[in-house]
Amino acid sequence: MTKKSICVVGLGYIGLPTAALLAAKGYMVAGVDINSHVVKTINEGRIHIVEPDLDAYVRSAVASGNLKAFAEPQSSDVYMICVPTPFHETDDIPQPNIDYILSATAKIAPLLKAGDTVILESTSPVGTTHEMARVLELAGVDVTSINIAYCPERVLPGKVMVELVENDRIVGGYTPEATTSVSDFYRTFVDGHVLETDAKTAEMCKLTENSFRDVNIAFANELSLLCDKEGINVWDLIRLANHHPRVSILTPGVGVGGHCIAVDPWFIVARNPEDAVVIKAARGVNSHKTEWVVDRIVAAAGDAERQLGRRPRIACMGLAFKPDIDDLRESPALSISEKLQEMGHDIVAVEPNITEHPNLKLVSLDDASESCDVFAFMVRHKNFVNPSVGRRLSGKVVLDFCGINV
Repeated sequence: MTKKSICVVGLGYIGLPTAALLAAKGYMVAGVDINSHVVKTINEGRIHIVEPDLDAYVRSAVASGNLKAFAEPQSSDVYMICVPTPFHETDDIPQPNIDYILSATAKIAPLLKAGDTVILESTSPVGTTHEMARVLELAGVDVTSINIAYCPERVLPGKVMVELVENDRIVGGYTPEATTSVSDFYRTFVDGHVLETDAKTAEMCKLTENSFRDVNIAFANELSLLCDKEGINVWDLIRLANHHPRVSILTPGVGVGGHCIAVDPWFIVARNPEDAVVIKAARGVNSHKTEWVVDRIVAAAGDAERQLGRRPRIACMGLAFKPDIDDLRESPALSISEKLQEMGHDIVAVEPNITEHPNLKLVSLDDASESCDVFAFMVRHKNFVNPSVGRRLSGKVVLDFCGINV
């Protein structure tokens, strides 16, 4: 395939790695972001997020001239939309907000010409690709003359630059011709299989993958609640049960975080709340686990206060939504820490992957071990999984919510 110019709209956790990878593959890439700091940072060959190897990719791509960042979309042959999809807050079921997607679509509409390609990578409710086509039609674009498709990202934070290349991808076109054309484009930089389908199936597939994971995590989290009431070590229970050849129970935690597993199930539930019974229930279990952890920490702090004769200091061990990354999006550990602080508890946080936080005081593990009385381990960072940590916390109140086994 002849190398085409590419415009990547949205330079966050997916857009920037994708733009840098494509630039490394020899494409001329215009990255677009509404945040002027992000644009400036990237044009200086630096990054505004933490992801292994991304800094080297961006530095090289900018130095070669293959990657430049802009505040507005630039005329290109391929447009990739990688913008956020948050929620409209409601009392019951969160409603997906695709305003950023539709806004980005409207912005590129005046630039489109026959033969161009428009790809949506943002996680989206079923029907969003068709909504994009509708927006383009209203803007006067002949959608039969361009290729529109949905291709969801499937990467793991901490391994993004590897998985963008190695993972299988699903391409769902607005038309069969778009599916073929866009699949051919992905095969120029993806080593994994590129699987072809239609747009609605691809949208549902992305949501299904993360809903499946959410349901399975909910089972583990529910087990942890049951075991706590029975005085059973849930970690031992799961280890033993997983010796069954057809059983593979996941690890419980303090809830579910990140922009995928904690969010995507609601996209299904919001569209069909009557039939998405199990998926909705799993969301409830995982949200309840976070509330349960808050209650457990508050109870432990109350016991410690009665023994110490003073208000104890609580160390919240980990803020990221998963181990060994700096990503705090939808993090239950962060939510718990901020809730405890709002309740008036004396809180510090130990998060080795970030250097500052606007709402919480960050301290080192050494400082926490000397100044804190209650330790709530919420993220299984490698820094915490060390026998020396247990020795340093001897005599302290330790709550293990993530299998540290201190």
